[in-house]
Amino acid sequence: MGSTNIHRRGLVLSSPSGAGKTSISRRLLKLDKGLEMSVSATTRPRRPGESHGVDYFFVDTAKFREMIEAGELLEHAKVFDHYYGSPRAPVEAALARGQDILFDIDWQGTQQIAETARNDLVRVFILPPSTSELERRLRSRAQDPEHVVAGRMAKTMDEISHYPEYDYIIVNDDLEDSVAKVRSILTSERLRRERQLGLTDFVKRLRQKQ
Repeated sequence: MGSTNIHRRGLVLSSPSGAGKTSISRRLLKLDKGLEMSVSATTRPRRPGESHGVDYFFVDTAKFREMIEAGELLEHAKVFDHYYGSPRAPVEAALARGQDILFDIDWQGTQQIAETARNDLVRVFILPPSTSELERRLRSRAQDPEHVVAGRMAKTMDEISHYPEYDYIIVNDDLEDSVAKVRSILTSERLRRERQLGLTDFVKRLRQKQ
């Protein structure tokens, strides 16, 4: 940015399960080196192929409650009988390094973070192109039992009802197109006048022909 710096912030991606936020997140992280993932802590069992500290911090319920009591989580919520939360320390360290933070969290967590960091938060909600496509994606995972898939589908409408709480809405009918749209949002938000630190001094020097 030449003579100005960017005030770093959090980017939230939320969606019903299966709408594609995790796939979009992974593509964003590969394409944007100024973006770093907030790895959530969870009490749910590890799925095949997942790694501790990469996909999630896998902890038991007692440890999770200790983290809540110690104020170590920026937000937390119980979803489908398991707890999820965003550890505070890694986020603060990444911001100090000049990174933007990507949160892959639900509407409950988004509300909590927005209470204390609304001006530093960009909220994007991902919608599926149809209910039938959402169900197809959930079943194609082949990792969750039938009753879990049915539970997620039942909760979808409640999750979708929170879309007005978000700044941007994207219908994910094509992954690459959705990724491009989120990148456009990031670029636009980074160029906001109030996010460009030192802009007043920079303009002052321009007017003085320096």
